[in-house]
Amino acid sequence: MIEFIDTHSHLYDEAFDSDREEAVRRSVDSGVTSCILPAIDKSSHNSLLKCEETFKGYAFAAAGLHPTSVKDDWESELEFVFEECSRRRYIAIGEIGMDGYWSKEYMAEQATVFREQLKLASSLNLPVIIHSRDSYEEIFSVLKSCKSIEMRGVFHAFSGSTEIFQRLRGYGDFKVGIGGVVTYKKAHIAESVKEIGLDNIVLETDSPWLTPVPFRGKKNEPSYIVHIAGKLSEIFNIPVEDIAAVTTSNGRKLFNLQ
Repeated sequence: MIEFIDTHSHLYDEAFDSDREEAVRRSVDSGVTSCILPAIDKSSHNSLLKCEETFKGYAFAAAGLHPTSVKDDWESELEFVFEECSRRRYIAIGEIGMDGYWSKEYMAEQATVFREQLKLASSLNLPVIIHSRDSYEEIFSVLKSCKSIEMRGVFHAFSGSTEIFQRLRGYGDFKVGIGGVVTYKKAHIAESVKEIGLDNIVLETDSPWLTPVPFRGKKNEPSYIVHIAGKLSEIFNIPVEDIAAVTTSNGRKLFNLQ
């Protein structure tokens, strides 16, 4: 049986309120046996935990402060993450990182929050889920400042070049998360993944967003990971079963899933 792990899904988002159970059923039928739930901020954390509890053994919660949620109240939001991690064990610290696309107003604060969460993950021996939109140089600066700690994790929705990936690997044991964008026409990542190598890739949907072809424009869901795997099968010119085997093994090792 083909087995997949969706390493990045916001299954707890309100977009799934009308069909969450059906979406999980469809994903299990498609071979998706595990789903990682990246955190955003305090406002959605209860929904995230409820989703994990409802689908225990399938959905696994992370804790973290998303860079686009870094505002004037960033200190209390960051404190919440630390409190949560002292209260219980999470599968990862994320979604963390930096975002220069939506606004550059809080970039200095984003860097501080990112750095502190990297340190937190290292102290807990947890992987990180890193958001890196329009911010690679800023991220490199933070990673350089954390060079003395052990880091591992995944660069979510990776869209960089092979050169960017090699630079990232210089700072830790990082994988790249490949999702629906790889199925889009003129997607640069489709040209980079083969050089990056299957051993460095995990699959993700980022559902309900970044829906792959042939469902682009509609709500994304974990079951659509089969279309991402299918595209990688074309790129690497190997059977989809091999894509599933390697990426699922990568995901299991990264997130310590048994």
